[in-house]
Amino acid sequence: MKNHSLKNTSRRQFMQHSAAVSGAFVLGMYLPLASDAALGAGSAPALANAWVRITPDNQITLICARSEMGQDVYTSMPALIAEELNLPLSMVKVEIAGVAPVYINALLGGQITGGSTSVREAFDKLRTAGAATRSVLVQAAANRWSVSVDQCKALNGKVTGPAGKSATFGELAADAAKLPLPEKPVLKSPANFMVIGKQSMRRLDTPAKVAGKAVFGIDVKIPGMAIASLAQCPVIGGTPLTVDSSEAIKVSGVIKVVQISDGVAVLAKDFYAARKGRDALKITWNEGPGAIISNAGMRKQLEAGLSKPGAVIKAVGDASANMGKGNTLSAQYFMPYLAHSTMEPVNCSADFANGKCRIIGPVQFQQGSQAVAAAATGLKTEDVTVETTFLGGGFGRKLELDFVRQAAEISKAAGMPVKLLWTKEDDITHDFYRPMSVHHMDATLTADGKLSTLKAKMVSQSVTARAFPVFVKDGNDPFMTEGSANLTYDIPNLEVRNVIEDAGIRVGYWRSVSNTLNAFAVESFMDEAAKAAGKDPVAFRLAALNKEPRATAVLKLAVQKSGYKSNSKYFGVAQMECYGTYSACVIELDPVAASTKVKKITFVSDCGIAVHPDQAKAQLTGGILYGLGAALYDEITIEAGRVQQNNFNDYPSIRMNQAPVVEVHLVASQEKPGGLGEVGVPLVAPALVNAIAATTGHRIRELPIKV
Repeated sequence: MKNHSLKNTSRRQFMQHSAAVSGAFVLGMYLPLASDAALGAGSAPALANAWVRITPDNQITLICARSEMGQDVYTSMPALIAEELNLPLSMVKVEIAGVAPVYINALLGGQITGGSTSVREAFDKLRTAGAATRSVLVQAAANRWSVSVDQCKALNGKVTGPAGKSATFGELAADAAKLPLPEKPVLKSPANFMVIGKQSMRRLDTPAKVAGKAVFGIDVKIPGMAIASLAQCPVIGGTPLTVDSSEAIKVSGVIKVVQISDGVAVLAKDFYAARKGRDALKITWNEGPGAIISNAGMRKQLEAGLSKPGAVIKAVGDASANMGKGNTLSAQYFMPYLAHSTMEPVNCSADFANGKCRIIGPVQFQQGSQAVAAAATGLKTEDVTVETTFLGGGFGRKLELDFVRQAAEISKAAGMPVKLLWTKEDDITHDFYRPMSVHHMDATLTADGKLSTLKAKMVSQSVTARAFPVFVKDGNDPFMTEGSANLTYDIPNLEVRNVIEDAGIRVGYWRSVSNTLNAFAVESFMDEAAKAAGKDPVAFRLAALNKEPRATAVLKLAVQKSGYKSNSKYFGVAQMECYGTYSACVIELDPVAASTKVKKITFVSDCGIAVHPDQAKAQLTGGILYGLGAALYDEITIEAGRVQQNNFNDYPSIRMNQAPVVEVHLVASQEKPGGLGEVGVPLVAPALVNAIAATTGHRIRELPIKV
């Protein structure tokens, strides 16, 4: 996951435009993500790199290059282009991009939707595309009317000039396509924004979703398509040894049975028949080495990893020399495996025919999907197309490529288009789980109760070592450090270490990645340190945030909005910086409930410029409830290689009647946008256990709470 910088380069490399193609004006931006030789001949034509398409009838289409899974990129990213075009969103259509180098996420190094990077990465890039488009449209109008550019103005899909002259963008498109694009178009000042930051902005995907017209992966239809249900080994990583499909093929509606590398697929005219046929299969499995894996063994292995030095990922002062020079305290924390548990089950459609393969489905990693489908079918990547549907939840699960590969393999083996549809049980038992982790914390407090020294060690599996091993250097996985390397506290002597310990189960990026793991340990320990120092938890934190004005501001505002008072009994607090956004969370428990019950969650974020404020609050609210459900109820346990949970009955999501009051406040800011899609998740668990400790005196150091 490379972090590519946008360096100065030639106009051809920075922006390209095409001549009119069938009367349409197409603009694309080509970012210097790799050399032309590395990209390959013809891999960056303007038509493939389009962000804006304008036809003579003035239909304006904006391209969204990220996957829409509820987080609002279908609206917020086109809004960046529309802002500089001076267009209301009501005038535009949106299309989800195909696979092309221009759509690479410069913060992650691939065409990836994840890491709360979509708007952060696109904020300047897409506004530049819009401004460049506006510039040539205005220039085309000025040329047509023989007037100066200063006399012309683009607004609401047309350019107006002196003496009542007017032309739509569509009427000017062909002329505009012939003009050279400005390398550095002037961007609007935030003070002049007409789209960005406006509460009145409406989601562009809402009408289609309300009307049932939006196409999710589960809705895809291809002529001649069969529905596939895949039998997979109960132990992840196992493969079929022998298969008896004689009874399965007798099931009414079953078309055929095919074996692929990691399972046996039953193809039928509908899912009911496919699943019934799958249940009739008789398979013996080679369960592989995973059959001996158990939670107890994996936890023991991680705890033993605490004795290893690991990699130092942050060091300030001399923590070892200063540890013990004052009052000391230690604590150990544990976090379980978690499933992504999206509402839409894993699915993917594939059509392998005539030396080509078409992939249609809910994916978060388009280039990876193209590559894995090519490998599965023996095709070149250019012979594989990827069409991204709406996602019924992603949370990182659909960054994985197993289901894309399976669909491609099944289609090739069956010789027909297929829609692979997992059950919820398949989904829970064959996930790439959020890693289990163990954290050990040591601290020294000065005589006046200040935190002078902190040592933190996290032991966990590394998702990156599996998914992108080239980015793990000397035992340092940069994604394991989220929530620890970016501490906002000013601690004179600090040492943060990570130990990578492969426990044998496959793990994946889960919503907010390691921020949830590290925030739980850090913010729980800060509360314990405050108590040891005899300080109010908020005052203790504020004393260590003297160099972080944004962190200080959100914590103070959260305290004010929540009604927290010094050493309040039923309240718990937590704060952090996460994906460039500063947040604080205050949880209030219900004092009259028979057991632990959250009454209210107050959450404050400084996310810089909020492109879509209403949706920003919605995203934070969704993350908060996702994090609350995980903290209260959820864990994945494994015995003899078999995941013990399989559906919402034993791996629940929080229900409406269980949801507390959630108040989200945004701090007005002119900073560059920070992330939002994952930011609401990490602070809930530590704020909750801190509230429980303040109320009952009982300190919880491992999750889930299981109330």
